[in-house]
Amino acid sequence: MGKKLKFILLYFGIVPLGVSFLELAILMEFDNILLVSLPVLIIVGGLAGFLVSKKLMKQEKLTEKLILFLIPLSYTAILWAVFMLISSGFYGAEAWLYYSIFHLAYAPIYFIALLLGEGRLFLGAPLAYELSFVLGLFFALLNGRRLPAIDKKHLLSVGMVFILAMGTGVAVHWHRSQTVLPSYGFEYGGGYSSTDLYPYDVNNPDNILPKLKTTSTFTIENPSEMPILDGAEAAFPVYSAFANATYENIEKVSKEVSEVVTFTNTIYAYERLLAGDVDIYFGAEPSKKQQQMAQEAGKELVMTPIGKEAFVFFVNPDNKIDSLSVAQIKDIYSGKIKNWSKLGGKNEKIIAFQRPENSGSQTLLEKIMGDTPIMKPLKEDVPEGMGGIIEQVADYRNYDNSIGFSFRFFATGMKANSDIKLLAINGIAPSPENIASGNYPFTASLYAITVEDNKKVSTIQPFLEWMQGPQGQKLVEEVGYIKYRPK
Repeated sequence: MGKKLKFILLYFGIVPLGVSFLELAILMEFDNILLVSLPVLIIVGGLAGFLVSKKLMKQEKLTEKLILFLIPLSYTAILWAVFMLISSGFYGAEAWLYYSIFHLAYAPIYFIALLLGEGRLFLGAPLAYELSFVLGLFFALLNGRRLPAIDKKHLLSVGMVFILAMGTGVAVHWHRSQTVLPSYGFEYGGGYSSTDLYPYDVNNPDNILPKLKTTSTFTIENPSEMPILDGAEAAFPVYSAFANATYENIEKVSKEVSEVVTFTNTIYAYERLLAGDVDIYFGAEPSKKQQQMAQEAGKELVMTPIGKEAFVFFVNPDNKIDSLSVAQIKDIYSGKIKNWSKLGGKNEKIIAFQRPENSGSQTLLEKIMGDTPIMKPLKEDVPEGMGGIIEQVADYRNYDNSIGFSFRFFATGMKANSDIKLLAINGIAPSPENIASGNYPFTASLYAITVEDNKKVSTIQPFLEWMQGPQGQKLVEEVGYIKYRPK
């Protein structure tokens, strides 16, 4: 037993560990570490198996040794299957750190895999070495005509364990593939935005923000009195245009004094508003969770409507569906209707995209759904700092069978996509006329939200009144929203 253990430790422990450290020194220089690491492991594994076969040919008990070399394959398969179950197939989970401990010979390679977000190496690295080792071993024995009779019961047992374990891991991977999409690997705004906001940046000398033709009737000269602005991605052009029109020397202030026009998206912007880091938030109404956050923080939110917008659903232009009812929208996003054929379309599975929890558009979907539970959203693996991966709600993909939602201005203006088709709801199209009149069912207000105890009240209140006035509303309209009309 001692000799067998030493044999296993040498060829399935020390040798791959040495290869792993060797690869550690070179992998950081390459973008595709799979193409670099796996061939090396395959070559070394095959060579090691070939050399071992030479020793085995001189021994009598070949059968026991051959079965012994199949055990590491089963061990790898079982270990991978267990951690696939623990992590639900997500290679960005912390559980894979512990996987490295149980597969210590490949720890250096796993370190690179975690660093660069290449989770396929957790199975690929040991499997490449172990399989090539066994194949090299058998090839050499066949070539030397020394292949002995193998105990079929032992071989069947080891083979069944390997197949069942691999099947379990593959099943977890398949299930995950039904709810997780590959990432675009494309981010703007420090990872907070899904589109390029620079054209609307006040610091961009060539920005495309609408400008007033006359001097603004409201201005703020003192940088310390300028309200710090933040908000939803779709609202960024609006509040940037407001600041551009009313803040004196906005470019100089932003660069030399403090950043007064910021963007961290809906979720973080609310937190900053409640923490006092932001003075005015721009976007749709807060979610129930965000309202609860305000109550827990002892803050009273003041919501000032400054424009109107449509919450729209869209599909690929090749989709025959042009209109959906509110009830059908609920059935799709609850998972009750899963195929377009149920709605008069093609016999294809509906891929229904959502947005992250507490985002402005997801909050409006929740409002539409009411008490109807929303199915779990599609996810994606997204690159994070230092090459790691995180799991988050998948952004819209314009597949033939997909459906998504957003605000009309964002979908047709900021992130304009000529390859999507806006759907009518209950037969009513999201046209400016139908939004202004309120005929379109999913009309939403754009708000400037503040907290009541803000110390900059002397500038905030007149600023809000200016937004609702002729000049503010002119900018709202020129950006692409519908003007606010008091009831």
